[in-house]
Amino acid sequence: MKQGLIDDVGILLLKHGFTVKSLTRGCFDLVARKDITILLIKMLEDADSISEEYAIAMRKVSSYIDASPVIIAKTAGSYLEDGVVYSRFGVYTLNYHTFSSVLQNTLPFILSNRAGLTASVIGEKLKRKREESGYSLGEVSRKVGVSKRMIAKYESGLADVSVNKAYPLYKIFGSGIFRKINILESWKAVPESKKSEVAKKYANLGFEADDTKKVPFDVIARKGKEIILTEVGDKTNPQLLPLQKLIEADTLMIFKEKKPKKIPALTKKDFLDFESAKELIKFLKEFE
Repeated sequence: MKQGLIDDVGILLLKHGFTVKSLTRGCFDLVARKDITILLIKMLEDADSISEEYAIAMRKVSSYIDASPVIIAKTAGSYLEDGVVYSRFGVYTLNYHTFSSVLQNTLPFILSNRAGLTASVIGEKLKRKREESGYSLGEVSRKVGVSKRMIAKYESGLADVSVNKAYPLYKIFGSGIFRKINILESWKAVPESKKSEVAKKYANLGFEADDTKKVPFDVIARKGKEIILTEVGDKTNPQLLPLQKLIEADTLMIFKEKKPKKIPALTKKDFLDFESAKELIKFLKEFE
């Protein structure tokens, strides 16, 4: 059933003009790109089945390539509701229908959190709409079923709205008064402090760098617009090159015994001998 969901999402993305690559046995199933928008997507029957390790890996890689990590699932214990955005370990989670609406530029504004289903009101827009429509605070409060003081709090941006109260506000003033949840925004994360020798060397050369798990490379590094995906070992992951081309990154293999032919490669000693990022980037570009 999961493969059917992967196929459906892949076809949907292609219809909306994305280039799509599928990956296996990793923290994400699809990588999709359209212009500067990059999505790392994990498909699950039940979103509760994702591990924190997988979610952290999705967030980490996304932060380096300016991508958006997304989980598309059918359930999270119970069925995911249309038009609602959930979260699993900090990764936006939604069902197929909501994801399809996002691709059609209909962004959701209902978020599932510990308080239940809530919406965030743009206070100044609510106040302007209310005044333009000629409603008093009392009239709106009676229609919504809350106190005038609470409506004033909404207008000051001091309180989120439960879904039961958001619905009458939506009927009166439309969706424009709510803060939309843009799951296509790129992710930013804080790099980890514990690093391998290779990641530390990248950092010494002026890159941001982190070790990775559950992806087709071992270290990801970035300096400005330059992104390098690095494998450590003697066997190249066949999924690396298609991914590298899609996200417009460079690749490097740090081999132990057998030097690969189709990818820039160095021994660990030679890699550690580089004295500047410029020198390393030049080496990578000369391979193209």
